[in-house]
Amino acid sequence: MFRTVARTLTLMALAATPLSLLAQPQPESTPPLAVPGNYARVNGTELHYEVRGNGQPLVMLHGGVDPSEMFGAPLVEMAKHFKVIAIDARGHGFSKDTSAPWSCEQAADDVAAVLTQLKIDKASVMGYSFGGAIALQFAIRHPDRLDKLVIVSAAYASKGQYPEVRTAFEQMPAMADSIGGEIAKSPLGKKYPGVDWPTMMRKTGELNRQDFDWSAGVRGIKARTLLVFADADFIRPEHIAEFYKLLGGGQRDAGFDGSLRSPNQLAVIPGTTHYTLIASPAVTQYSTAFLTH
Repeated sequence: MFRTVARTLTLMALAATPLSLLAQPQPESTPPLAVPGNYARVNGTELHYEVRGNGQPLVMLHGGVDPSEMFGAPLVEMAKHFKVIAIDARGHGFSKDTSAPWSCEQAADDVAAVLTQLKIDKASVMGYSFGGAIALQFAIRHPDRLDKLVIVSAAYASKGQYPEVRTAFEQMPAMADSIGGEIAKSPLGKKYPGVDWPTMMRKTGELNRQDFDWSAGVRGIKARTLLVFADADFIRPEHIAEFYKLLGGGQRDAGFDGSLRSPNQLAVIPGTTHYTLIASPAVTQYSTAFLTH
């Protein structure tokens, strides 16, 4: 019983890694970041980041709980084309934390502060799940710092998530000690030994059970944006369509030559879920094509 509940709650934490999969090793060909690298002192804490590749700057923001999902194969692939700045969010990976609650707004400000320290005035941003929500807030709060935006499987409002997802987030803080204790003993826990896993799960639940609606901010985004979702996402298809419409897409026929289409794009990857989407090569393929044109 506990294993089933813990696995479900861990999934709903935007971890993109079921608890039953945590024991599986990462592919040797695409290793995730394994040791601490650089730190930036920003907004009262220290954030870990890595810089890989050359070219136009691209910030990559991971999903909740396990940064290595984003910073494994996807980072390796994107670093072939861009100068990737991979940032661990507060309390995640090798980054430090404070006692304050988490918010996507604060996390977006943290990203801006890291870019300032790196003397990068403007960058594209690609975020998955929790990282997608941070990327969306970065676009809303720091539009002058944003080139292009890629949002992978993130909602602009809490109503976009299925009811069972909302329920799981509601339950998570009460089970944080149990879930966190299990993760601490797993290979993921050994990979990131500095993480306080019970606190991670408590703060994840507290953050994600809050109601939010960023539709007004989304309407104001001027940067070209690519939305990427799974065809069996934990976000409702109606919400996905409305997200695209808020960005100016899906308003009319694009015309025979496509000249009337929105500059923004929507991709729905078949045969994927919220939890497997980031491992699909289609995500980096579509993202690279979008960011380079």
